[in-house]
Amino acid sequence: MSNFPVPKCPSELCFSSNDFTRESFSVDNFLQEHRNKANLERMRDDLGVYLKVLRSAMIDLINKDYTDFVNLSTNLTGLDKAIDNIQTPLGQLKDELMQVQLNVNEAMTEVSSLLEKRRQIEEQKRILASASKVNTSLRKLANLLLSADNSLTVMQRAVSDYSQIKFHIARCQKLLNASDKLKCDQLGQKLTNMIDHRFISCIIDQQYQNLPTLLGMYLTLGRTADAEQLYRRDVVAPTMAKLINEEALAGQPRGLQGLYHSIITFINEDMKPLLALTATSSNRSSPAIKGFQFVVNSCWPEVEERLEMNLASIFAPGNPELFFQRYTESLKFLSKLEQCCSNPETVDLLKNHANYSSFLHRWNLPVYFQIRFQEIAGKLEYVIDESELVMKKPTDKSCGFQLTVTETAWECLQQCWAEKVFIPQLAHRFWKLSLQVLSRYYVWSGHVVNKKLANPSDDDIDNLVRLYADLLTFCKRLPEFLTTVNSLFSKHFTLSNKMTENMKNSVDEVSEQLSGEQLSAVSGRVAQLLSGKCCAALRQVSEVPRLFRRTNRQSPSQPLPYVQALLAPALRFHSTHRDNANQQTHHWLRLVFSDVTKQYYTSVCDVLTSVQKTEESLRRLKKIRERSSSAAADAVERNAGRDDDKIRLQLHLDVNSYCQQVESLNIERHEIDQLQSLLNLVQTVQAKPITDIK
Repeated sequence: MSNFPVPKCPSELCFSSNDFTRESFSVDNFLQEHRNKANLERMRDDLGVYLKVLRSAMIDLINKDYTDFVNLSTNLTGLDKAIDNIQTPLGQLKDELMQVQLNVNEAMTEVSSLLEKRRQIEEQKRILASASKVNTSLRKLANLLLSADNSLTVMQRAVSDYSQIKFHIARCQKLLNASDKLKCDQLGQKLTNMIDHRFISCIIDQQYQNLPTLLGMYLTLGRTADAEQLYRRDVVAPTMAKLINEEALAGQPRGLQGLYHSIITFINEDMKPLLALTATSSNRSSPAIKGFQFVVNSCWPEVEERLEMNLASIFAPGNPELFFQRYTESLKFLSKLEQCCSNPETVDLLKNHANYSSFLHRWNLPVYFQIRFQEIAGKLEYVIDESELVMKKPTDKSCGFQLTVTETAWECLQQCWAEKVFIPQLAHRFWKLSLQVLSRYYVWSGHVVNKKLANPSDDDIDNLVRLYADLLTFCKRLPEFLTTVNSLFSKHFTLSNKMTENMKNSVDEVSEQLSGEQLSAVSGRVAQLLSGKCCAALRQVSEVPRLFRRTNRQSPSQPLPYVQALLAPALRFHSTHRDNANQQTHHWLRLVFSDVTKQYYTSVCDVLTSVQKTEESLRRLKKIRERSSSAAADAVERNAGRDDDKIRLQLHLDVNSYCQQVESLNIERHEIDQLQSLLNLVQTVQAKPITDIK
């Protein structure tokens, strides 16, 4: 396609030549793409035009290469004969090459066989030579070890000879008899005993100048592990037996911390000569003798095993304070032990040691957490159970909370992450416990709000106000709590952004629940209870007509006592809480007075309606009187009219007194629903004189 490009379409056509050269060309897709550009008739005509263009291009191509097409058959004439002429020579050449290859392979096989025989002969010679050297070297080594000279030089020669014997024995195993092998083992054991004795003597007698030579002997013999075990048995074990036992722990002024300090002192001082020779570090002036790990393989296993056997009491989790102290001291000890290691590789060896894992597993952290869980959660549950009957105030006023349960819940959160409680290995469990404390506090506060109260007291309302203030304070201090948790996590772990975000979202969710729906529920409950206590006095409004009907009482000049009873709960509430939450108290009073005013309006309206009905009855009575002038009926009409005016006046005095006392609390008249309507309802009686109805 690249050699013979498709001719381009004329510009007036509804498609281009590129549409046909795509590998994914499809007739259906072609029609789908171009159906909006042209109808089928035009597309048919355009395709016909392009067909003519293609035919013309094809004819031009044939005419251009016509000579080559014609000469193609001429150029191939006689090609078959030429091929037949060279076929026979090529076959002969192939046979000759195959024969040469066969001869070369046979020669190579013969040479390889001869070389293998020669190698076997040479190997046999080496084995015989090694067998001969073994016998000679055994006699030489025996004489060397029997000599009275036990100097380091003689021992070095013996080590060299023994190493050569072991090398030759490895070559000629089949030629040696049992007596030769036994003699070699005996001489090796004797040499080892001499080196071991000299090594321990150098340590005990502090002849540290000979240690490099002796360690080199162990390294040459491949017995580094034996040297480590020897040092553990003869040096470390006796020292640790004195340091690690119940009597030594009891005699330590600093307790377990002092015992650990003695162990670290032994490593830094008594083991210093060995570590100076074998520890590999970047600041050494001379190369170290590699292959020895006396801290990891000699000291640590002995320490750990004696701690488990002789001081099993330190792992007991029954006393959480003592357990925490001993566990943290043990972790610090491990940290100092890691510092005694010369390089990161040695630290990894220590951490991967079986005794290291065994030591950490001896500390029963789940039991410790369970005890702490019972302490923390149990304290909160106890206070909640106690507060079911009486909502106590907190004992510590500096805490910023007004209820004991809130104070205790906050203390429980702080205790989870307290310095002498929190263990990094239990961080996930303490975080879960913190969320459980928050959830329990949320459930408890909801229970307090929704608790059914047959006859709510002032204390019930006051406790709800305190709960409202505590919820505000609690939510404000939750970010402080989250900061404490994050700092502890960051100190011991590497937190991902997702983990930090998840922790923040968990606390934010609780904070939203407490500061949102719970705070709103508490506020509504306060207004509901306070309004209920106030409205209890409204029943006396319906008793106002009885005070004046047929009683011959004088016209009223003072509001009735029920007005004071109506306002008393709200006034007491304002006096008690105006200093604690001024804005919120104002909001609650507005809600309460709005509700009370609505009910007050209804009660007054009912009384006035009753009075109006009485007046209508009087008018009917007057009409009857006009027909029959009865002195008794006239007296009834006159007295009833005077009583109705007294009732209206009394209601006017009561409502105005109510309004004045509401305004005395710095509450505007327009802030109370229907207060102005209530005033308007009783205002009409103010100018009406109380006279006899004639």
